Amino acid sequence: MHEYAVTKGLVNIVLEEAQKAGASKISLIRLVIGDLSTIIDESVQMYFNIFTEGTIAEGARLEFRRVYAKFHCRECGIEFEKPKTGFDCPNCGKMGILTDSGKEFYIESIEVD
Repeated sequence: MHEYAVTKGLVNIVLEEAQKAGASKISLIRLVIGDLSTIIDESVQMYFNIFTEGTIAEGARLEFRRVYAKFHCRECGIEFEKPKTGFDCPNCGKMGILTDSGKEFYIESIEVD
């Protein structure tokens, strides 16, 4: 349900930036979402459609780019994407520690007319 609040904020930012640029229409918004952010694309899209009704962002396409969670192995030093199960290093089998990758949620770009 936190998609409601983050999408509301997203729409406010996008409309503000488009206004600063003197845009008459927003056509595309590229979002980066980390897998660990727990944000669901479909929920963001649903709320986006509701919040943008009657605005210059109405009908804009949302493009989602997912960022996988990455871990760092303290034992052998490699960085690796989270395995399907567990958190073990594929190189040495020791447990990896979470990096900041995978927690993202931000606007990468906005295309306007």
